[in-house]
Amino acid sequence: MTRALYEEDPYQKKISAKILDVTADGALILDQTIFYPMGGGQPGDTGHFYLPDGRDIVIVSTLKDKNTGQILHIPAETVSIDRDQLSAIDDDITLEIDWQRRYCHMRMHTAMHLISAVIPCGVTGGQVGEQKSRIDFNLGDYSLNKADIEQTINKLIHAAYATQTEWITDEELTAQPELVKTLSVKPPSGQGRIRLLRIGANIDLQPCGGTHVKNTAEIGFIQIGKIENKGKNNRRIHLHLHDAPR
Repeated sequence: MTRALYEEDPYQKKISAKILDVTADGALILDQTIFYPMGGGQPGDTGHFYLPDGRDIVIVSTLKDKNTGQILHIPAETVSIDRDQLSAIDDDITLEIDWQRRYCHMRMHTAMHLISAVIPCGVTGGQVGEQKSRIDFNLGDYSLNKADIEQTINKLIHAAYATQTEWITDEELTAQPELVKTLSVKPPSGQGRIRLLRIGANIDLQPCGGTHVKNTAEIGFIQIGKIENKGKNNRRIHLHLHDAPR
């Protein structure tokens, strides 16, 4: 399986790697990657592969194979590598992600963890974007106050809490079901261990395979947009990312 370097250090922007295979659909499989594959509401990374012969392969998406779990790098339609050419590519290629896009995803994804800590309800869905995101909650009897949510989440951001990843076993997660906040999607199991994101000592702790900033202060400022009614108890909250308070 491809070594997922984004799990070890999400701040890596450029590395060397080797192409191991090309699928029948033209997706590229590498020995290691910094490209995050779409999952958990976070889009897959885009960027460039630079080959030793000078070719520039534009990567328009990164996915995980639903059957094998292998990371697939999807090239632009106009560019491909023939399977027969693999043996001729002996040197490492250079991978470079679209860092500005990825960093916005890291800031926004971390902010969505904070809002799930502020609102004590189950999460029913979400989508991470560069500047705008959404997260859905099953509120039950809980009532929302947009101004209070915005003020509270930005206090947490500016308190500059450190984040860190931790790992627990499948059995440990089963024994602590309260760690799982998502109601519609459960963390993947069966691999022996599950990745958690911790914010501060006790601000938030939950399973997540996405990429995040090292410190909440990097998020900047979150503005709460409209709150939509998506069912009897379901509410969709829209978040907007800004570099500084407005």
